[in-house]
Amino acid sequence: MPLHIVCPRCQAVNRVPSERLSESPDCGRCHRPLFDGHPATLNTADFERHVSRGDIPLLVDFWAPWCGPCRMMAPAFEQAAAQLEPRVRLAKVNTDEEQALGARLAIRSIPTLALFHQGREIARQAGAMGAGDIVRWVRAHL
Repeated sequence: MPLHIVCPRCQAVNRVPSERLSESPDCGRCHRPLFDGHPATLNTADFERHVSRGDIPLLVDFWAPWCGPCRMMAPAFEQAAAQLEPRVRLAKVNTDEEQALGARLAIRSIPTLALFHQGREIARQAGAMGAGDIVRWVRAHL
């Protein structure tokens, strides 16, 4: 059964057979890898597309550039992306640039990790975490 995978660069929705997910599939539109082991940077429209159209879980780091714990957690989030992709899409949303999205989702502190699947939020964790803790937390909720 094919999965709908949203390209982190051009936002095209790709149909990828689930058994081919680990074969480094490329986007049908922009021809770049759908997974590169790094979190995607999303604005509000991109976030909505990934949540509503993507079939794999989406883990979002809500952060801001001025936040010390956010900057401290950034390398751990990168490491977690390398471990969790392609079964989970990791992304970052800058709450300074996407204030309306942060308000709508009631993001009260940063960094906050939120896990989405099948169009809804399934888990949330505030505070900085190490890569191993992020991976364990995600796997415990899936």
